[in-house]
Amino acid sequence: MTIREMQKAAYQNKVDHHFNLTDINLEFNLLYGEVAEAYDAWNRKRGSVGEELADVAIYLLGLSEILGVDLEGEIERKMEKNRRRVYREIDGVVQKVESE
Repeated sequence: MTIREMQKAAYQNKVDHHFNLTDINLEFNLLYGEVAEAYDAWNRKRGSVGEELADVAIYLLGLSEILGVDLEGEIERKMEKNRRRVYREIDGVVQKVESE
């Protein structure tokens, strides 16, 4: 399944279960809550961190579909942009620089 297909499936699950489709503030807050749960699972060394990260992804996929964002395309573009960035250690801190 592609990211695009997962995005549509996450949205369809929201439709099927009559979950929120219109309150964007709520969706961002729910996504934030899932990130917090994933951190808590990792921090407390519970075995559920993978499941919690899956919840983060599912909320992100659903929100992307609600907003009409092609998340797969955006990820591909951003990863390529990040790949081309140049970083240097300056005063012990790795920082992005415009060019070498």
